[in-house]
Amino acid sequence: MPVRLFHWLLVALLGFSWWSGENHHMDWHRLSGYTILALLVFRIYWGFAGSRTARFTQFVRGPRAAFAYLRTLGKRPYQAADGHNPVGGWSVVLMLSALVVMVTAGLFSVDVDGLESGPLADYVSFDAGRVAADVHHLVFNVLLALVALHVLAVLFYLIGLRHNLIAPMIHGRRRAGAEAVAAKLGASPWKAAIGVLIAIAFAYAVSKGFRF
Repeated sequence: MPVRLFHWLLVALLGFSWWSGENHHMDWHRLSGYTILALLVFRIYWGFAGSRTARFTQFVRGPRAAFAYLRTLGKRPYQAADGHNPVGGWSVVLMLSALVVMVTAGLFSVDVDGLESGPLADYVSFDAGRVAADVHHLVFNVLLALVALHVLAVLFYLIGLRHNLIAPMIHGRRRAGAEAVAAKLGASPWKAAIGVLIAIAFAYAVSKGFRF
């Protein structure tokens, strides 16, 4: 549930952030950015303290594992990985990295007139704030490319491999393979609650520029 909520909230907030930025609703844009920041903090925390398949140690593998997995895609029937496969794991790392860079750059950004700025813009020079704004826009375009690749991959699995990745991200269940044994995920509501509190506290502190 925490991973699915993170995923769909992020989808909605990225769309809202783009809309609010394009229409110059900067108060809403900043609020959306702070919420995305909280989601990222929680997901990074959950990657270490969360359920079994949500942990980075479960799905981040080396290049050899990724290439070995790619060679199995031609085999039928397709055997789904337990959680993210090695290639999907790297897509998660790339997506999270791009989001962290984009949000961080936004926090230091200054517009060309110096009228709108991120909560941490006072810690850098005007020129550095303008560079941060350029990085913010550039990485958003990179993120769009990553999202497009993600959607194409989902369609490939659905049409080419007859494996639905969308439904489990909605209801949280999928059919196991013939020889698969369902292992417990080990998700802790208390750990999730702690992660939510940490994420909210950090995003709030950033929104205040660490000035209280």
